[in-house]
Amino acid sequence: MGKFAATEAVLESTRELSSFRVKEILEAVHAEDRHALEAVGAVLPSIERAVEILICALEGGGRWFNVGAGTSGRMGALDAAEIPPTFGLPADRVQAVIAGGERALLRAVEGAEDDAEAAHGELRERELGPGDVVLAISASGETPFALGSFDIAHEVGARRLALTCNPESSLAAAAEIAIAPVVGPEVIAGSTRMKGGLAQKMVLHLLSTSVMVRLGRVEGNLMTNMIPASEKLRERGARIVMELAGVDAATAAYLLESADGNAAQAVELARRRS
Repeated sequence: MGKFAATEAVLESTRELSSFRVKEILEAVHAEDRHALEAVGAVLPSIERAVEILICALEGGGRWFNVGAGTSGRMGALDAAEIPPTFGLPADRVQAVIAGGERALLRAVEGAEDDAEAAHGELRERELGPGDVVLAISASGETPFALGSFDIAHEVGARRLALTCNPESSLAAAAEIAIAPVVGPEVIAGSTRMKGGLAQKMVLHLLSTSVMVRLGRVEGNLMTNMIPASEKLRERGARIVMELAGVDAATAAYLLESADGNAAQAVELARRRS
């Protein structure tokens, strides 16, 4: 068992939270949320190292697995779900593994986080291999499900990254690279859906955004590889083509139709014709 996590401690400034007025509750939560931002800023070098590993794996045909339970698992699933529509990467390249399965995305599945063997089984079923990366996410760094994912990753030779709010945890110790923003005690003691979850969300979108930009899934700051699955996104795709290719709306529409809606390919068609 790792060192006691500060995320489980009692925050002295909110010890009397139940007697606070609404304004005081809001101010207390907002003030503590700032610590999450500062904590993530302090671990940017670790995030950068993790980005390089993820880029190498994905360029080599490997996959990236976000593994966690509860809030941590849901944060991992949220970020993985956004990769295909935002960056056009196939859904199997960045996957989420959450304790309790898909039903745990909507409601708590009691005891699921304590089942290390379930993590083994899930990753075996997905044929985890040496070219893949496991990003285990756990605020405390002591969740058996997250730790179990490292057992099989080590067995098959997959890379091991940790995202935890406890740098002294078992998970951090078992990782090749531990991203460990220290957010401190929560406003409600132990409720790591708060600062812990916020820090995890920030780290995850730092990782995924940086990786996808460096993989060429963005041009400038435009999501040229997005999937145009709605009217709003089709309109966005047209604006992207108009801006990058320097064409009018009618030409952009024609180019997008020729490229099956892919803005990056539409821009490339325009540039070839120039």
